[in-house]
Amino acid sequence: MSSLPRKVVVVGAGPVGCLAAMAFAKQGWIVELFEGRPDLRLPSSKAAAQQRSINLAISHRGIAAIEAVDPAVTQRFMQTVIPMRGRMIHSLTGDLDSQLYDRDGQCINSIDRALLNEELLEEASASGNIRIFFKHKIVAADFDRKTITMRNLDSKKDVPVDFDFCIGADGSYSVIRRQMMRVVRMDYQQEYIKHEYVELKMPAGRDSDGKPTFLLDQNHLHIWPRHSFMLIALPNKDKTFTCTLFAPSLDLDRLSSADAILDWFRTYFPDALLMIGEKTLVHDFTHNPRSPLICTKSKPYHYKDRVIIMGDAAHSMVPFYGQGLNCGLEDVRILMTLLLQEGVKPTAPSSKANLKDNVDQGLARALDRYSESRHEDLIAICDMAMDN
Repeated sequence: MSSLPRKVVVVGAGPVGCLAAMAFAKQGWIVELFEGRPDLRLPSSKAAAQQRSINLAISHRGIAAIEAVDPAVTQRFMQTVIPMRGRMIHSLTGDLDSQLYDRDGQCINSIDRALLNEELLEEASASGNIRIFFKHKIVAADFDRKTITMRNLDSKKDVPVDFDFCIGADGSYSVIRRQMMRVVRMDYQQEYIKHEYVELKMPAGRDSDGKPTFLLDQNHLHIWPRHSFMLIALPNKDKTFTCTLFAPSLDLDRLSSADAILDWFRTYFPDALLMIGEKTLVHDFTHNPRSPLICTKSKPYHYKDRVIIMGDAAHSMVPFYGQGLNCGLEDVRILMTLLLQEGVKPTAPSSKANLKDNVDQGLARALDRYSESRHEDLIAICDMAMDN
């Protein structure tokens, strides 16, 4: 049998796809990472990314997953986060109620999604085992023949790509998942909730020396709960807060003018309005997109020894529990643990006993164990997010 390293194709260069690419590269696999969007590190990509990204609350679950792949990356990454030790509840009258997450000081950490993604992209780009292709969109897959078809969005040409193993980390509307449904009896469920979200920005204040300062306590996740809608705010390193408004679509539909927006905020979020500023609020509310909230559940997550879906491609969840990305990163850690337990090597199996009907038995067992053991935990946290 060949001793050459096998190739894994990763579809989707978000945080989960990047971490998966890094994990397999460190094990000795050859990795090709494909992303339909342009490189988000380019200046031309940053403005669009800022309009649609929710700040992340990364917890021990996500941090441990990154550390399992590369402790040095974790150390650098942790320098960019802001610890949030609890919730700060803002009442309608302006009263504040601090609710600590843990009596021993454990916390969750605020980070900009784009900053995390850029850090992981930089690390993936530096690996000699990883090649990254931006503006390449998947259009078809044949998992039995181990080939996918990617469309180069610049040349408009379709490019066949062979692989030994494929990872679908291509988000809630995953093409890899849809292609898997042609060969797997997959139980699949999706649900849109009646809420949408809009991202807003709270600028930094100024201290007595004119230097930027936080307008709210930076070590809390701030929440303005208002029955069927709410506003949250997470701190950023530049002393600003990223605010996200979650509200039913019908409520947002009524906010069709500057006066309507301001009147609504004066009624329900008067203290937040003072800090955001009327001009900034109206600009962000009318220019930033309204985005849907979706929950998806799938089973199984794999097909034979050919392909697996991870992250939002396998389990989109509403953000109210703050664990969607953390679970996606954890997917990578758990998969790599199972591959090591089953003795899966970056080279093709050297024994006929490990290769039956052209299926790597060790890899297939690891994926079977992943689908069986991971499903119950993921369903539980999806339900907890919805209940929360």
